[in-house]
Parts: sequence; C-alpha cells; structure tokens
Amino acid sequence: MQTLITSDIFILSIVLGVYLLANLLYKTSKIALLHPLLTSIIAIIALLKVLGIDYPTFKQGSHFIDFLLGPSVVALGFLLHEQIEHIKGRTVSILISILAGSLAGILSVIGIALLLGADKVLIATLQPKSVTTPIAIAIAERTGGVPAITAVVVIAVGIFGGIVGPFILDKLGVKSSIARGLALGASAHGIGTARAMELGAVEGAISGLAIGIMGLATAFLVPIVMALFSV
Repeated sequence: MQTLITSDIFILSIVLGVYLLANLLYKTSKIALLHPLLTSIIAIIALLKVLGIDYPTFKQGSHFIDFLLGPSVVALGFLLHEQIEHIKGRTVSILISILAGSLAGILSVIGIALLLGADKVLIATLQPKSVTTPIAIAIAERTGGVPAITAVVVIAVGIFGGIVGPFILDKLGVKSSIARGLALGASAHGIGTARAMELGAVEGAISGLAIGIMGLATAFLVPIVMALFSV
C-alpha cells in the first residue's frame, strides 16, 4: 500500500485531481479567495500529512509538472506573437513602465523593512518578491537572502495579486488591456499572468512579456539599489 501511495503516478494524480477540483470550485463559486492555486496548496498539504508522504517523495513524484513549467513559459511567447500588433509603437512606454514598477517594488520593500527595523538578510529575502520564483530565488541567493522564504513570499504575492489585482485596477479606472496586463505580470508574475489570460488575450500576452522584462530589470536593479542604500 505504501508503495502505491508514494508512486509517481499516484502523486501526480493527487496534484492534477486536486487542481481540477479546485478550479471547478473557483469557477462555480466565483469567490476570489477560492483561487485554485491557493485552495490546491492547502488541500495538497493536508493530503500529504494524512497520507504520510514527505516532501522529497512528493517532489520526485511531481517532477513531470516541474518539467512542463519550461514549455509553458515558452508557450507565452506564441501568445505574445499573436498579439504583436498591440506592442508595435509602444515598446518604449512598456519598458519604462516595467522599469518603474521594478524600482517601485524594490524601494517599497527597503523603505518598509527599514522602517520596521528589518535586517539586511530579511531585506535581501523580500526584495525580489514581484518576479517569478526561479529568478527571485537566484536574486536572493546572490544578495544574501534566504531563498526558501523568498519562494514562499513570491507565491503569496502572486496569489494576492491574482486575487485583488483586477479589483484594484477596476477601482482605479484602468481600462487599457495593455496597462492591465503589464500591472498583473509585473506585480504578480505567473499567477498574475494566469489571471490576466482570464481577462483577455491581449492582457495575457502583455502580462507574459512583463514577467520576463520584470525579472531582468529586478536582477539588474537590486544590487545597485542595495549598494546605494548600503543594505
């Protein structure tokens, strides 16, 4: 029985089954707090505890999903190609917007952290909060942060942005598909992009573009800002 529970097929079935049920619940209820990623994480953790499956075993069993992350990111490029007409003539404004967003994200973390008395390690851990997890972890490692905590923070920020992002944009009167896509991708990375795709093809494509540029901008700006603020 234990061999069956710890098998790759069983673990993969748990992950896919839980997500499909969570997605169905989200679409049926229309409740933002029941975002499928959030409910899936909670449900999977509970199941792993009940079934006695440790994390290394779970990670090994779900490695196929990790593998698919690469092709899924590449697929965003195809979506972007389909919407290329919306980008022409707006390259400079898009780049400036993302750079400004990256700088605002970094400075807000430093300002709030210093105000609350956080140390250098915690600041380095939180700074890459708005970029996709692999890039955020790499930045945290290079700047003296704690990658494990960074990963958790990035996921939390993504879930929060995916849930409340569209609501905030609506309240602020942001109607532009490009602006909405940039905001979600630059602030909530992959999860924000998934939410942007629900809003429209243009939003999803631009959000995917924002993920890549935001990652590059943050990796470039973090060391500079840390040196300037001596943190």
